[in-house]
Order: sequence, then C-alpha cells, then structure tokens
Amino acid sequence: MARLRLLIRLGMAAMLLAMFIARPAAAHDQVLPSFDPSCHAAAPLDATASAMIVRGEWTCTNDGWRSDVSAMWLRFDAQAWNGELAPRQFFSRIARFSTITFHAVDASGAIRTRRYTQADARPFAEGPVFQLPLPEITAQTRTLLVRVEAPHSVPLLTEARIAHDNSNGALRPISFVLLAFVMGMLVLPLLFDISFYVVLRERFILVHAAMVCAMMTYVLFAGGLVSAMVTVPVAFMAVVAPLSYAIGGGLSALFFANFLERGAQSPLMRRITVAAGVFTIAVPGFFALQLDATQLFDDRGYFITFLPYIFVISTAIIEAVLRGSRSARFIAVAWTPIIFASTERLLRGLGWYVGPPSLDQMMYVAIGIEVVVISLAIADRFLALRRERDEALTEARLLEQISTRDSLTGLMNRRAVEARFDELLAQGFDTFALIDLDRFKAINDLHGHQIGDAALIACADAIRAGNDRDSIAVRLGGEEFVVLLRGERTLERAEALRQAIPMRIAKAVPGLELPVTASMGVIVLAEASRHKMAFAEFYARADALMYEAKASGRNRLAYERLTVFSSAPKRHRAGKERTAA
Repeated sequence: MARLRLLIRLGMAAMLLAMFIARPAAAHDQVLPSFDPSCHAAAPLDATASAMIVRGEWTCTNDGWRSDVSAMWLRFDAQAWNGELAPRQFFSRIARFSTITFHAVDASGAIRTRRYTQADARPFAEGPVFQLPLPEITAQTRTLLVRVEAPHSVPLLTEARIAHDNSNGALRPISFVLLAFVMGMLVLPLLFDISFYVVLRERFILVHAAMVCAMMTYVLFAGGLVSAMVTVPVAFMAVVAPLSYAIGGGLSALFFANFLERGAQSPLMRRITVAAGVFTIAVPGFFALQLDATQLFDDRGYFITFLPYIFVISTAIIEAVLRGSRSARFIAVAWTPIIFASTERLLRGLGWYVGPPSLDQMMYVAIGIEVVVISLAIADRFLALRRERDEALTEARLLEQISTRDSLTGLMNRRAVEARFDELLAQGFDTFALIDLDRFKAINDLHGHQIGDAALIACADAIRAGNDRDSIAVRLGGEEFVVLLRGERTLERAEALRQAIPMRIAKAVPGLELPVTASMGVIVLAEASRHKMAFAEFYARADALMYEAKASGRNRLAYERLTVFSSAPKRHRAGKERTAA
C-alpha cells in the first residue's frame, strides 16, 4: 500500500507539472478572427501565380482535397478580411512539405512573393501548428495565393489559416489542461507497470509500458504540448506524431495477444493479432517517415494500411468476449472510443470529409479513457495471475508432498530422504537406524491388511514421537522404517524408539494375539560430514545388522560404529565398534 500511495503521488505530481508547463498558453485576452482558404486547386510544378489567376481550375467547396500531387494551391480572397486587420501570419497543422510560396496579388497586378522551406517553419506553442510570415498585405491586395509543394498531409491543406497575429495561432480550441491531464494519467500506468513487473515478470507488462510510452509521445507531439516546453523542428514533429501512433497501435495488438487469459483467443486469431501488430509497426510506421520518395502516396498509404489493424483488433476483441474473457471485456470498454476516434481521424486524413481540428480532442479523451480502464484491467489481471500462481504453488507443494511423503503414515519416503541424504550427512545426522517389524506377515494373514495398516500407522507414530530437529523418521516401504539421528546419545535414543513401538501398537490396535516387536540395525558414524558413502551403502550395512538382530532372536538392536581411515578396516562382531575405509 505504501508503494501504491507513492506511485499515485508521483503521478499527480507529473500531472500538475504538465499543467504548470502548459499554463502560459492557456488563454488570450482577445482572439482575433482567422480566415480559411476560399478555394483550392492541384497544379503542376511549373504553374505560376499569374497562370493560376487566369486559368486555374479552382475548387471552392470542401471536396477534392489531395496530398498525392506535386503541388497544391490555396486561395484566400480579400473579401474575407474586409474590415478586419490585414493578415500577417500563415498557420497550419504540422506536416512535412518541400516549400510553401506566398503570392500577394494587388488590384494593379503587382505580386509580392515569399518562399519558405520546411526548415523556416516555426512550431507554435499552442498546438500541433506551425507558422510562417506572409508578404505584406495592403489595402490594394485582392488575393493571397499559397503554393504548397510536395504536401505529405491533407490536414496540412484543410486546416490552413491566415490571421493578423499569434493570438489566433491555436487553430482549434485545444485545452492544454486536457492534454496535461492525459499526460499525467499516462505517467501513472507507467509507474504501475514498473511496480507490477518487479512482482510479476510477465511479458504483457513490458509491452504495455512500451505502449504507454508511445502514447505519451503521441500526445506530446500530436497535441503540440512539446512546443510549450522546447523548440522542436517541424520536420521532426511531423514524423514523430504519426510514427508513435503506428508504434503504439502495433504494440497494443501485441499487448492484447499476451494479456488475455489462456484460451481467450483461438490459435489462428492469436497469430493474426500478432501479425497485425507487427504489420502496423512496420508499414504505417514506414509511411509515417514521410520520405521525399514516397510523397505521392505516403499520406494515403498511412491511413489505408491502418484499416487491417482496426478490422483485426475489432474482430479479436469480439471473439475473446464471446469466449468469456474477463480481460477482453475491459479492453472492449477501453479501446472502443479509440477505435471510433481513429476511424474518424482516418476518414478526415484521407480527405473524405473536412471537419474542425477540434475533433482531435476526441482522440485525447479516448486515450484518457483507455488509460483508466486498462490500468484497472492490468490490476485485475495481476490479481488473477497472483491467484493462479498461488494455486499453482499450492498444487506443486501438494504434489511434492505426495511424491515425498508416504501416503499411509505421512512419514517422509525413501525417495525424499535419498535425494537429501548427502545434505543430511553434512548437517550432522550421524546415526542411521533401520527398523523392521517382527513377524509382520502373520498379522496381515491372521487379521487382514486393515489391521496391518493400523499397526504400521501406530509404528510410525511411535518413531515420529521422537521427531524433532535432531531426528527424522522415514518409511522405506512395507514394514521397514528408518530413523536418522544426530546429537548426543543417538544409540540410546534409537533404542528407546524401538522399545516404544510394541507399546504404541498394543495401545492403538487392540486384539492382537502377540505383541508386535521390532528389530533394528544401527550405523553410528564418526565425523559424518566426511563420509562419501551413498544411501544404498548405508542401507545395506544397516540391513545386514538388522538381520543379525533377527537371527539373534528378534526384538533387539545390533549396531556398529564406523570411523574413516585411509587403510582398510578391521571387522568386529555386531554390537562392537567397527571401522570402515
């Protein structure tokens, strides 16, 4: 909780910082009018201003806007600003172009011309807008012709405006508070992703963090917020905004494929989703570079190649929701506004209709909605994965217990002790006591296996009674048990456990004709940590001693002490100290 509160505070601080940075551009005391082009026309590169005045084929409606031409002309008629202050600045949406040439045509036929390259354009600090100074506009000026050579974007043309000064440089009522708020909201999921990834190393968290970074970059450059902080070349801004959107879109498809629960997508749909993500990063991303060689088709290509992505993502969401995916329902709520806003932006970018630049605010609102809902979705998925992981760990521990514990008595089994035997020797368990119940077959034959099992459980309880940090009880199988001991007086303690067995069985299993006794073979090691003998070798030695005890009349203990020497050992009788190489 402390970490969560810290992340929220950091996110709020980032939000307030962004709003503070944006504050100088929030409002103007007076907003003077701006003027739209009255007509537009496509023309070859060698067309002159005089030729366009006399023979230009002008379109004076909002139809026919094109960026796949060598040059586009815009016409501003003086009637538009009649009675207003003469325009002095040209503004339009940031996009790549080769040159922009202004021709101020007077009633006398005089033409004043100014020509600018892309490098001359200056970003305006109130949106994704650049500005260029106009040639002198006088009372005699009748027409302003603007020639845009090699335009890479339809909105560069449709959103062109002229105005008296910078007070109308913001071509649309973008709320910088909204942009700053969205930026702050984007910081929060990025911090959450970092925190989540520390706990849960899932790939979808990294993909989402990269997607959030792409979205932050898009908001900074497409919204023009970056211009309020630093001066960035128009060419760079024109590329970064669409490129970050393409990368963010592609990453969102990869995020979707990795984020859903197992089985929420069919294998084919998942492959198609991943392919759509890679395609969107590569193809629209390439067109976003707006290279000179691709000018005639990159604007249309950028938007058209988004169509497969929108179709695949919509289909994938529908399929996952129909399959009952909880995560897909979150994503459907989060991405539906973005899909609609992207579709609207696509149609406007293709020039199918001309809408006000303020429509871009829909995208920023959609991104804000997406941030909130996807953050909730990741938190929900995080908790679900934690539950799944906890259940898996519980199941694994249960399976491990089943594989390492005897199902009848609950004692450790041979597999478990054999796997840890070297470690136990190093920990000082220097006494290996092998126990075998005497004449146990007769119990099963006379009383049945149910009584025999009860006797085995009672035997396990007897040797388990001594279980502490210095003793470990094991059932090898059948009526054979092992007790490993360390510390003081291990031989006496082993004998006490052996003697406790008949009393425990008699108490737990009444009605037996004879007491159930046990024989024991014990190996006592000197300096156990120095021994390199395997479990099987200890077992063989203890087994021989145990049978020696049975041959001596049963219900007794036989033992030997082993000491490590470099020379071969001298053998002694059972019950005496022995040495071993």
